[in-house]
Amino acid sequence: MTTDLVWSEQDTTPDAIESALRGLLVEFHAANANYVPARVINLVCVVDKAWSGEIANRLRGVGRYHASRTVVCAVEPGRQHINATATIAADGEPRPGEFALLRETVIVECGTAHLANIDSIVDPLVVTDLATVVWSPHGHPDAVDALLKLAQVVLLDSVDEPETEVALRRAHELSRHAYVVDLAWLRSTPWRERVAGSFDPPSRREELHHINSVSVRHHPDSAAAGLMFLGWLCSRLNWSPSRMLARNGTLHGRVSGRRQDVELTLTPIDMSVRGLCAVTIETSEGMHIELARGDGGLRAVRRDARGGEQKWTVLGASRGEAGILGEGIRQALLRDPTYTPALDAAARLIAA
Repeated sequence: MTTDLVWSEQDTTPDAIESALRGLLVEFHAANANYVPARVINLVCVVDKAWSGEIANRLRGVGRYHASRTVVCAVEPGRQHINATATIAADGEPRPGEFALLRETVIVECGTAHLANIDSIVDPLVVTDLATVVWSPHGHPDAVDALLKLAQVVLLDSVDEPETEVALRRAHELSRHAYVVDLAWLRSTPWRERVAGSFDPPSRREELHHINSVSVRHHPDSAAAGLMFLGWLCSRLNWSPSRMLARNGTLHGRVSGRRQDVELTLTPIDMSVRGLCAVTIETSEGMHIELARGDGGLRAVRRDARGGEQKWTVLGASRGEAGILGEGIRQALLRDPTYTPALDAAARLIAA
């Protein structure tokens, strides 16, 4: 059973909202001293009000990776004043001798005129001394730029930008000011893990130097994810990336490896979910590895130079879109040192 306390006010101010939040916390604590506010991370979402329900549904699906305090700025063109609703919720009463965590959500209805200075609205509403994550799934780059004064992490999804090169350039720009968590990058995590695992045994390490072709198939909207996968290989294996060229809808390129050139291919494939569809890696010695999306996980095939073949399924490799968003929030507290080098290489693969 979920217990909620709610406050709302029209034509309000950030200070009034912050005061109301403190009052709700006092009220919860007075009812039971074992109610305690979670204090891990702030999440600031800038969304179009017309699509705020969709974002709310996505946030409800992140499971245990809910932010401690979520501030949703619902943008409505033409709005001049601020309306706000603050909610503090607990999943039932605490058991004897135990604590119950409180989750805080603030929805601020604002106008496009507020976006350039939205940091002045959000500043009083985030919990100090916690990491603050900014997520703006409907664009509004001016709001993100303003919130960089408060945030340490920017959550984004490069596949949301229609032009892949623009998306990678924007991610690179933001990475100079904050730690970037890119959902497009996280969608390739199972693929990167399985490819790395395929070469992990010491007896197979030498095969890395003989890779001569990599082919990636991806959702039509997920070229950024495919490019970052290739960028990851370039950065980890010291390949020198150069621009890929489009031919019949497929990107083709050649990069310089330590011992030989490597052919790269990136092909869009019709599929129902965003992300990668299949990856094939071959070596000059005749080794062939293929990973392909399938029911329940990734189907894997490994064929050696003598024709010996192994097939297996990597169960549960896909986490779905809700799982990807939850992992994005979790990653805000971590640091992935492989993302920025992969992003740099990916940008060079598609640079004009």
